[in-house]
Amino acid sequence: MTTLTGASRPTAVDRNAGRRGNRWFAQVGWRHLVGLLGVLFSLFPLVFVVSAALNPLGTLSSTELVPTGGVSFENFGDLFARTEFANWFLNSVLIAGGAAFASVLLSALAAYAFSRMRFQGRRVGLLSLLLIQMFPQFLAIVAIFLIFGMITDLWPAIGFNTPWGLMLLYMGGALGVNTWLMKGFFDTLPRELDESATMDGASHAQVFFRILLPLVAPILAVTGLLAFINTINEFLMASVFLTDTDAKTLAVGMRGMLQGAERNTNFGIFAAGTLLTAIPTVLVFQFLQRFIVSGLTSGAVKG
Repeated sequence: MTTLTGASRPTAVDRNAGRRGNRWFAQVGWRHLVGLLGVLFSLFPLVFVVSAALNPLGTLSSTELVPTGGVSFENFGDLFARTEFANWFLNSVLIAGGAAFASVLLSALAAYAFSRMRFQGRRVGLLSLLLIQMFPQFLAIVAIFLIFGMITDLWPAIGFNTPWGLMLLYMGGALGVNTWLMKGFFDTLPRELDESATMDGASHAQVFFRILLPLVAPILAVTGLLAFINTINEFLMASVFLTDTDAKTLAVGMRGMLQGAERNTNFGIFAAGTLLTAIPTVLVFQFLQRFIVSGLTSGAVKG
């Protein structure tokens, strides 16, 4: 019979270390494992798109997760040479930026009125905005199409195949939900701010723009960011109202690259355009991030 020596026998320190390791994994370690799996899962499509954009062959069948055939930027050059990507990019930024700014401004004005003022039809107006949001905007596509057909005949500048017409359409769709979000934020601000400013002779416009609007910067930044992202990625309404090649947005124009038999050959160009499409959203997020942080860390009332 063999006996365990002192070197091979597990000591109390080893057993305690093992128990501490098991306890750490049961309490914290499994969260790190789940987080790591989530990061890998989210990075997979991004790495695949980057690999496809840098693939010198530029086809879907030759794209690998890790490029082995070299790296080339020819897809980016072909994107601007063979397509109207520059026009699509400018159209998308113009429409998304203008629609987001206008919808946030109008929603803030409406939220201020619903939050601070009492008037006949206030409750009905709030409920109407809530009920309208229950129905997707695309359900009214036929009616909107007929309306814009008449508008195109009377005022071509805001009709079909124009960024201004599509911008007006997007503004109406985002007004309701933004108004409800901002109203809840306005309700959290103390009314003493309004009363003290009114005692000093400030008008409603001065109270709104100079006192309350800076205090609701976080919700303005959040709604503006969401409106910009939703507008620049919108496809259904834009595909109906934009048919000219020069008037298309990024979503509509880039979809044409993957139609028909050219889907395989244009995949590298499509991946390059996808990477460039993410630039406006990242820049807007970086610009609005400081407003969100400064708004959340600043106080409204002293003392």
